[in-house]
Amino acid sequence: MTLRSLAVAAVLMASMAVAYAQDKVVYHVNDTASQALGTLRNIRNHLDTDPTAQITLVAHAFGVDFLMEGMKDRGESAFEPLVAALKSRGVKFEVCEITLKNRNMKKEQFIQEADFTPSGVVRLTKLQLAGHAYIKP
Repeated sequence: MTLRSLAVAAVLMASMAVAYAQDKVVYHVNDTASQALGTLRNIRNHLDTDPTAQITLVAHAFGVDFLMEGMKDRGESAFEPLVAALKSRGVKFEVCEITLKNRNMKKEQFIQEADFTPSGVVRLTKLQLAGHAYIKP
């Protein structure tokens, strides 16, 4: 093996180590009133401390409400700007489609930053099995 090949291999191994060491986290929200604002602040603090973390928020039941158009927190501040800021930092926001069906909701009622998953609890399980740390504020 040439010196150049060794250098390339070393760079590849180092970048793989960095990717492997990157934190992967799933935040779970199932109640907007008691969890949404605090969770969004926790995620912001998480990224301020570890900007490389891969973060997914999975919402179901009454936890999906803060991702709806026009929703505001108790202080009458809109959730959307905070969600948009976190989305721009790489956070994924996933809404449970079973919840939509059970609550007669439509995808069009949600802000553009929201993505959808067939089942929130199945998604939580799959992310944990894939090595994501689980946080439920």
